[in-house]
Amino acid sequence: MVSKNMLYDFFPGKEELTRNKPLNMLPDINGHIHTPHSFSAFTDMEQAFRMAKKEGLKVLGINDFYTTDGYEEFALLAQKYKIFPLFNIEFMALQKDLLEAGIRVNDPNNPGRTYLSGKGLNFPVSMSSNSFATIKSIQDESNQQTYEMIKKLNAFVKESGLDLNFDAKEMHNAYAKNLFRERHIAQAIRIAVFEKTSISSEREKIFQKLFSGKKVKSSLENIAALENEIRGSILKAGGSAFVEENPKAFLSLEEVNALIIDAGGIPCYPVLLDNPSGKCTDYESDKEKFLKTLLDKNIYSIELIPGRNDFDILKDFVTYFHKNRFVITFGTEHNTPQLDPMKITCRGGVPLDDELRKINYKGAAIIATHQYLKSIGEEGYLSGEKPKIDQQQEFIKLGKAVIEQFISD
Repeated sequence: MVSKNMLYDFFPGKEELTRNKPLNMLPDINGHIHTPHSFSAFTDMEQAFRMAKKEGLKVLGINDFYTTDGYEEFALLAQKYKIFPLFNIEFMALQKDLLEAGIRVNDPNNPGRTYLSGKGLNFPVSMSSNSFATIKSIQDESNQQTYEMIKKLNAFVKESGLDLNFDAKEMHNAYAKNLFRERHIAQAIRIAVFEKTSISSEREKIFQKLFSGKKVKSSLENIAALENEIRGSILKAGGSAFVEENPKAFLSLEEVNALIIDAGGIPCYPVLLDNPSGKCTDYESDKEKFLKTLLDKNIYSIELIPGRNDFDILKDFVTYFHKNRFVITFGTEHNTPQLDPMKITCRGGVPLDDELRKINYKGAAIIATHQYLKSIGEEGYLSGEKPKIDQQQEFIKLGKAVIEQFISD
């Protein structure tokens, strides 16, 4: 176990921190990665830190679905590698009015479904017993859906005459931690087929049966693409093992907002923005209207995954929200089997310019200050649900000092 202020045990007071001469650095920051505690490209959490260190990152943010279980290991590795940790979480909420209206939010395929992150949660983890119970309930409902998928998968495999069988509990223990998702099933299916035969043509025949007669499109050597195809062909809508999610697995946006604040975090909307065709979802397509919508819902922070966005579209959007004094951070997710670099670039590998990197640093600094102040018993960036926008520059200054102190100790 860790002490309450383990990350800041040897820090000077906050007044002295801000008096220290700044390093005037412009660090590379990745504020949103998933770890094996939900699903990720990393074989273990330390791999993420090894890669981050090698690529020169100074700040890294954990952002797992429905769980804070990885926080302690994340903190210990952050100290070991001298990379400042941001403690985040992600939820899927459901806006029922938008579902009924057919409006897509930040899930391109499911109207009403809304991803929402919490930034800078309490560490060590602290929230009300009701919030703990709510998160546990969401995990259980989510896992139940996954177990039902495996039941359907086994029934389909038997009907297809394939000599395969999947044990849900064994798969859960082998491939996941608390949260067991469809990406874990796809991984297990791929491994089972590969273990069944080493002959490519025979593997292709098995996949064709699993895909209800459709030939596999991915190269069998491209593990990430193959597992994504397995997931899309078998586990998504129309697939032989698809199970519709129980509405109990979703909270409302307002409930998620309240839970995040109770856990000490800052509610943050993950922006999908443009797809490869340059299109945005209904919810995000008009940035002026979108800004007003977020403000009405007491959300004053956004994050983006630039790797899926065009540089010019991203730059225009981020600049607009930065002028409106939003807290903005970037990440890579790493929640697919594809092990991409940790350093953030836009679609096609286009690097961020210095202005975008500065905006990312400011956002990370505000979250760092929020975490630091909460850890020493003071109020963070939020006062109730409202941000201290007029104190942004003070938060940025202190946050940069906190980050610099941590990575230089």
